[in-house]
Amino acid sequence: MTGLAYPEISPIIFSIGPMAVRWYSMAYLVGIISAWLLVKRQVRLYQIPLTKENLDDLVFDVTLGIILGGRLGYVLFYGGSLFWEHPLQILEIWKGGMSFHGGIIGVILGILYFSHQVKMPFLKITDLVVLYVPIGIFLGRLANFANDELWGRVTDVAWAVRFPNGGYLPRHPSQVYEALAEGVLMFLILNLLWRFKGIREKTGFVSGAFAFLYAVFRMSMEQFREPDAQLGFFFGSITMGQMLSLPFFIIGILVMWRSVVRKN
Repeated sequence: MTGLAYPEISPIIFSIGPMAVRWYSMAYLVGIISAWLLVKRQVRLYQIPLTKENLDDLVFDVTLGIILGGRLGYVLFYGGSLFWEHPLQILEIWKGGMSFHGGIIGVILGILYFSHQVKMPFLKITDLVVLYVPIGIFLGRLANFANDELWGRVTDVAWAVRFPNGGYLPRHPSQVYEALAEGVLMFLILNLLWRFKGIREKTGFVSGAFAFLYAVFRMSMEQFREPDAQLGFFFGSITMGQMLSLPFFIIGILVMWRSVVRKN
């Protein structure tokens, strides 16, 4: 049989009594803490007018947005009838099932509230936050690989992986593709843009670039990813992930254009 054997990674890192620490929850925790520390560094480096208390509030609002938006987004976009038949399963976040698009909507709402509280332009805050969102995406996609979920379509490429939950058929390790594109590559591009003063001072440009790049990478990677079984394809060949990414593509272009033509 072609394809590489799945390494049989347990979704649980370790457990202490009834408490189990899972790769999925650890990905969120490490991603949020890493972003928090790196944002603090940027605030000091570029003398951004945010206090330590402000940053603590920002992290809380963003984390709440990630969890509530990500879970509700998954329920609405990908859950089908399952959660309506078993609503208590909505609370079982530790088992996985988070929508990136829903999480971003939650984060946007959280930052809108925060920007109102500190009287700071919304896009100035998002320019800072989106620099480190790719860290969470990278870790989250690796956690998807560890959980044997969201695998790719059947293929005969040499690096195909035989996932147990995928029927031991050789499949694209699409979680790894997304981790590299939406995580590593997008992190490098956004942080390179941020280093240029002319771009950094164009309020909203980095935020727009994030939305645009994520849409491009996600829609591209969906070509390798197996669509959710309960949804399948729309219009014959389009996935839910691609449809949800299209507004990000359009918004990203508009935000970048506006940041260039307006006077900051």
